[in-house]
Amino acid sequence: MGTQKANDLLLQATQLTKNFTPKGQSEVMALHDLSLEVRQGEVVGVVGPDGAGKTTLLRLTAGLLLPSSGTISVLGFDCGLEAIEIQSRVGYMPQQFGLYQDLTVQENLDFYADLQGVPGRERGERFKKLLHLTGLAPFTERRAGKLSGGMKQKLGLSCALIKSPEMLLLDEPTVGVDPVSRRDLWQIVYQMVAEENIGVLVATSYLDEAERCHRVMVLHQGRMLDQGDPGSFREKLRTRVYTLAPRNAREARSLQSLLASKGEVLDATIHSGEVRCVLREGAQIESLIAAENHSRVRSSEPSFEDAFMAMVPRPEDSSPLVDVSAGNHGPVGHADEVVVKARNLRKTFGDFEAVKGINFEVRRGEIFGLLGPNGAGKSTTFRMLCGLSSVTAGEVNVAGQDLRRSRSRARSRLGYMAQIFSLYRQLSVKANLQFYGQAYGLFGRHLRERIAWALNEFDLQERQNAKAGDLPGGYRQRLAMAAALLHEPAILFLDEPTSGADPLARREFWLRINGFARKGVTVVVTTHFMEEAEYCDHLLVMSQGTTLAQGTPEDIRGLARTDANQNPTIADAFIALAEKESAQEWSPV
Repeated sequence: MGTQKANDLLLQATQLTKNFTPKGQSEVMALHDLSLEVRQGEVVGVVGPDGAGKTTLLRLTAGLLLPSSGTISVLGFDCGLEAIEIQSRVGYMPQQFGLYQDLTVQENLDFYADLQGVPGRERGERFKKLLHLTGLAPFTERRAGKLSGGMKQKLGLSCALIKSPEMLLLDEPTVGVDPVSRRDLWQIVYQMVAEENIGVLVATSYLDEAERCHRVMVLHQGRMLDQGDPGSFREKLRTRVYTLAPRNAREARSLQSLLASKGEVLDATIHSGEVRCVLREGAQIESLIAAENHSRVRSSEPSFEDAFMAMVPRPEDSSPLVDVSAGNHGPVGHADEVVVKARNLRKTFGDFEAVKGINFEVRRGEIFGLLGPNGAGKSTTFRMLCGLSSVTAGEVNVAGQDLRRSRSRARSRLGYMAQIFSLYRQLSVKANLQFYGQAYGLFGRHLRERIAWALNEFDLQERQNAKAGDLPGGYRQRLAMAAALLHEPAILFLDEPTSGADPLARREFWLRINGFARKGVTVVVTTHFMEEAEYCDHLLVMSQGTTLAQGTPEDIRGLARTDANQNPTIADAFIALAEKESAQEWSPV
């Protein structure tokens, strides 16, 4: 990046501390003794588990909160005393950007230009540039509420950039969007950095995004664990990362669960059909695999994600999740039994056909993944499979029930976990479980037994009297899954279950899912985390209501294999499929 001058400094925080005192509760430390800098022309990432203080740091930087102690200045202005000056020169995109759903793309741009006092003479050229960068130029008359998730994120970013900010603050800007939209958004950010020399401070749950930053700060419970360029983090893990090659996806999941239970292993994940593990310092890979006789083992280059997982302390009350005791979960049946079947499945809304005759089958105990860009039709498909939306045409059979004739009977056999967890925030953990248990037809002793199982299985005993709205994100996720599993469903439907969750919570979640699948529970999941697709037995990739590809993760990865990329990821394949379809769509007739 070259030599930085003193006047390149955009953000400076020294011994920054922020405490909150929620009503009726003791004081909570959100940030403690934090010191950091951001300069022109650099992108600085902030990562950390739930409750690390990432959002608090961005809100302090934006002048929306006052520090409890220490100092923080932006563009030479004191955030506590000169917030108005800062807010007029900084672009801020919070997690839930305030787009007006009933206004068009152009009307949202006009509104934010008015709000930020952008002179009329400057708007035309600025709007033109932003619409070109984001690809929204053909959609200026479309209402924001009708945009896909990725397009909404791009419009939100455009609104934050309307006044040519000197610094850009992004809080989880790519949560809930597909890999193509994520890539496009980051291209926009880096183009603005290159052309306008702005500085960027971004909080993200995607550790591959942190790897692209010039510098990264790792926070934990409000404290800085470390900061530096991504390479400096990777170097600390050299000789401690290994890859093991199992025979198939189910063996990979079993091996991953086994390694995750070992005290010598700090992290175990599935990448491109293989198991990647990070060892504690001093541990030897030979002692871990000798009994398992996995012959194909190789040392691997560390990633920033490996370093993050090795660095962040685990919760003191965390426990191994590999021996999931699902009790009598899921009725006994043949492993090759088809429990979900769709034939020529269609869904129309007026003149719009959202799902256009797709076909697939899911067998008992499988994990089946629905992937696709925002607006592909996967959520519509998902809702039909759950019996939450009627079927326009075709055949769909779930848990032995024809959903076109007996949706209510089928729903009693299903568990459903929505992207926005359907929890009653003012009720306690136990009260939520009682409510959902009764809704599923559980009463008396049976209900009490299932609640006791859920509290024990998901480590919620000590929090059973806490309000659901006061739980950390990872525990809300546990409670939502517990509620979905109370009535021992044969099939579990998960709609973007880890969206916005930190890497620790995502790993815990999938270890649990693996355990339930081994007990015979069938899982159907939608996700935008392509690495999570590796945990599936089969995948269906959709776009514009049709099937782009279908098969095992290995089949899907193979679609992106080239001479230059012999070991592609699911994300590589997803992007290749999307680009191929886009080229065909726009090619001359």
